[in-house]
Parts: sequence; structure tokens; C-alpha cells
Amino acid sequence: MKAIVLVKTGQASEAFELQELPDPMPGKGQVRINVEMFGLNFADVIARRGLYQDAPPLPSVLGYDVVGRVDAVGPDCGRMKEGMRVVAMTRFGGYATLAISNCYGAVPIPEEYDGAAATALATQFGTAWFAAEEMVRLHEGDRILIHSAAGGLGTALVQIAKMHGCIVYGTTGSPAKVDYLRKHGVDEPMCTAERDFADEYRRIAAGKPLDVIFDPIGGSTTRRGLHLLGSGGRMVCLGVTDMLVANPNIFRSVWTMLSFGFLHPVGLMLHSRGIIGVNMLRIGDDRPGAILRCLTASVKRGVSGEFRPVVGKIYTADKIAEAHEALESRATVGKIALRW
Repeated sequence: MKAIVLVKTGQASEAFELQELPDPMPGKGQVRINVEMFGLNFADVIARRGLYQDAPPLPSVLGYDVVGRVDAVGPDCGRMKEGMRVVAMTRFGGYATLAISNCYGAVPIPEEYDGAAATALATQFGTAWFAAEEMVRLHEGDRILIHSAAGGLGTALVQIAKMHGCIVYGTTGSPAKVDYLRKHGVDEPMCTAERDFADEYRRIAAGKPLDVIFDPIGGSTTRRGLHLLGSGGRMVCLGVTDMLVANPNIFRSVWTMLSFGFLHPVGLMLHSRGIIGVNMLRIGDDRPGAILRCLTASVKRGVSGEFRPVVGKIYTADKIAEAHEALESRATVGKIALRW
């Protein structure tokens, strides 16, 4: 098979090589997928920069979501059949023409469904569904703040929040994306390049507290956001993209971790606030049924048209470095996908 191999960490232009690798064989409870498209995620960028502790050792093949056709089925995977077109979540290995997925991480999709949009239904909408439906409960009229709301995950969270009738506040670091946020359902877009999000929220909301914050940025953004939550408010932490600076080093990583602040359960109890961390790799390892529920729910709603994944751009697989650079620079909106 062909695979895009991460051979060194650092700049995208020097990190990858296209190689021929042995075809993988599905084990118990697994399927092999002949990949037509695969998605790009911020976790890939963090892994490429050498900042993701769960990433496999070099050389390795990254990638968390693929679309293609099942071409081999391992034992104890009766729900899958050869020839099925599926969208699947992978535990790495997605940047290849053949990828392995556990059966619980693969769901059939119609032949006519757009492949790039389907990749967003896996990691972005699946993660958003787990965070918003299984980890918290949203109610009509709730005030919801979604950071990085123009990205693939943010777009998914906005749609779920609006499905529940919530009032949605969304941040972006780019003035050019404010209109995108408004067009795609954000009631109150906020550009963090122009003003502090916490001050802006207080101004817009006239002091009314937030019910839920979805935060993939981390660091001081999380600490400052906690002060915007009211009684019963929940902070859902989905990543630490704040680590992605031009020249990362151990001091920057330590500073990012310290900037979260120091929390104590007594303080959370006094204010009746909660903090929830989401790591979908751990959920996949320990709670496979949850992965299947979330993926099935997002695919069902995607196929019906209730969810509308936004594809920012499609690259050919040989443009992997360019795709990484675009995502890392926040130059795109929605999902980035690559085609073999």
C-alpha cells in the first residue's frame, strides 16, 4: 500500500515521505478499508510538531478518519461486509491507501454521499456529539460559547447547539471568518484578534453567565472562560491548540500548562461549576460502544441533511504538507480532506 509517513517532527515541508508499506491485515473485530479520502485534524498537526504524547513513535502514519470501501473483514466483525462503503475512525494509520478500523468505529454511508463531508462526520461531528450529548446536556435558551467556531469541530458544535435552541457565542482569531460564523448559525461572533473574548462576552451579554463552554484552545483561554460560567455551568476541554506557536519548546509547553491556572474541587463546588476533559482516543480504547453511538448518530443526521458538514478544501494526497500548513495557520474553515 501507499502511505504518507511521518519521518521527522517539525515543519510540514520536511516531515512527510510517501512510501510503499506492507498491506495491513485486519485482526479480531477489525476491518480493512480501501481508502478513497482521509481527513486532517488538529491532533495531526500537534503530532507532527512532536507535542502529542499518544502519537506512535517515528516513523509513523497519522490519520484519524477515512472514507472508503471495506475490502477485508477480520473475525468477530459480523456487522461489516466486504464491499460496504463506510466512514471510519482510525487509531492512527489513516494517511494510507489501506487503513484498519475497529468494527465499532466504522459505519456504512450511501454511495452518493460526499466523501469529504463524510470525513467530518467521523472525528468532528462524532467528537462534538460525544461532548455535547453524552458529556453535557444542552437546553433551549442555554448560553453556549464555542471557541474556534469556524473549524470543523466548532462548526459541528454550533449545529448541535442550534438543534437544541441554544444562544450561541463563537470565537475566531480571524476577522475574515466573522461572516462565516454568522452565516453558519453563531448568534454573536467574536473576533479574538480585535478584542479579548471574555471582555467582549460580558459587554454583549450584559453580565449574564454562560451555561456551557466548548474549548479546544486551552491555556489561559480555559482559565478566563471559567469566570464566565454561572451556577451549574460546564467547561468542556477538547484540546490544547494554544501550544501551536511558531517555535515550540519545552518552556512554551510548560507555560501553556501553567496558564490553565490551579483549580481545587472546593472552588468548583462553591460555584457549582464543572470541568470535563474529552480525549476520543481514550474513549475508543475504553468505551467502544460510545464511539459507535456517536458515529452512528452523526452519520444518520448527516445523511438526512440535519447536519451539514462544511468542507473548507480538498487536497490531493501528495499535497499533505500544504494541507498541514493551511490547517496550522488557521487559513481554512470547516473540514480539510485529502484524496488519493
